[in-house]
Amino acid sequence: MILLDGGMGRHLKEIGAPFRQPEWSALALIEDPSYVLQAHNNFINAGSDFITSNSYAIVPFHLGEDVFKKKAIDLLKLSGELALQAKNNSESEVKIASSIPPVLGSYKPEAFNREEAEPILRLFRDTLIPYGDVILGETLSSIEEVVLVQDVFKECNQPLWLSLTLEDDLNNPSVSNLRSSESLESTLSEIDFNLVDAILFNCSQPEVMEAAVRKTSNFCNESISIGVYANAFPAINSEQKEANNQLRYLRPDLTPAGYLAFAQKWQKAGANIIGGCCGIGPEHIKELKKLK
Repeated sequence: MILLDGGMGRHLKEIGAPFRQPEWSALALIEDPSYVLQAHNNFINAGSDFITSNSYAIVPFHLGEDVFKKKAIDLLKLSGELALQAKNNSESEVKIASSIPPVLGSYKPEAFNREEAEPILRLFRDTLIPYGDVILGETLSSIEEVVLVQDVFKECNQPLWLSLTLEDDLNNPSVSNLRSSESLESTLSEIDFNLVDAILFNCSQPEVMEAAVRKTSNFCNESISIGVYANAFPAINSEQKEANNQLRYLRPDLTPAGYLAFAQKWQKAGANIIGGCCGIGPEHIKELKKLK
């Protein structure tokens, strides 16, 4: 079992880092990077095998077009350097997952445009990847987005992990559609598993993850790892296809023990990579060590 870290943005806010909209987790990189290093260390001390670079919000959606053009390269390098510093200072064998975000906005499959997204993804590839051990394409909402990330990062000589975000349909948790309403089965059929090493599910409700893990386990051969890192937000419905546009409240039932109960179901269903997304902190990761 591989333990990931938790949600960087909400943890930065919790420890007192500069944090506001629209910059989200990128604001700490800009105003006080020491908090980012502290957050990485907190997850390492909790037991994370992987820490994720704080690069999710280094996109025009959060920074604005002008700031992105001026500062994106420096901020990407800084996010990689901070993760590498935390890794090198750790007494455990920690690895780095380079966070490749949905570059045109989370939960916005209808806004995805390959021509606009590709140069941003190539910037991430050329600037951030040298600092990491694994490439983690996060919160992928449509087949088109999945295929582009696969194409851009397929020749980087690092494991490529693709993480999909699912519709929060708690009335039908076994449906397993992406935020685009495309089915998981259709998505998996479009992935080249000669290029991709793991399929994960993130930034969705814990309740919808188990069925997705089972379907992926049945679809893929044993060489493909499967992972989950759910969020602690209330469900976001199909009319709210936008993430990080406001500071959402967290579900009170997703305590460390409550989250572990879900994680045990994911592990039983076939997941061997587990961590947390928004609202899941070091205290949750510490509890997840019971999975090992």
